[in-house]
Amino acid sequence: MINRRALLTAGVALGALTVTSKFGEAGSMTATDKTVDYRNLSDAEWRKRLSPTQYDVLRKHGTERPGSSALNGEKRKGTFACAGCDLPLFSSDTKFESGTGWPSFYQPLPDAIGTTSDRSLFMVRTEVHCKRCLGHLGHVFDDGPKPTGLRYCMNGVALKFVAQEGGQT
Repeated sequence: MINRRALLTAGVALGALTVTSKFGEAGSMTATDKTVDYRNLSDAEWRKRLSPTQYDVLRKHGTERPGSSALNGEKRKGTFACAGCDLPLFSSDTKFESGTGWPSFYQPLPDAIGTTSDRSLFMVRTEVHCKRCLGHLGHVFDDGPKPTGLRYCMNGVALKFVAQEGGQT
């Protein structure tokens, strides 16, 4: 006779087996797979997905050296997405040269980012993070160009560029 406890245990085991079979095959899940729950990935899973520098910035709130990102000079049409989960974050149409050494934008895509107060380094700044995976992207300041007056100063290593087809400038 099957009681509720045995049925529940079997259900949990079946769920765990399903998850294990999906994630157990190396490389079988891609960053664009919408079934991935990015907010609940373990530290070890993030370390597998990201380079050491990406991990430091996205997961540990690090900062890359200014001028070190190849994305500073990216001029093609396209989209800048989160390097952690591929969520589109910024259009190339909103990128501008800020002179800071980091890729800068005056406006994110709708529902792409979140912000929190950052009180580190003896100052108050507004941290910008990816809305899907909560990865640290950089900071936003109020000294940007029109029309928003904002400067989203992003770590290039936290972004990946996806060129628009036929996106030459």
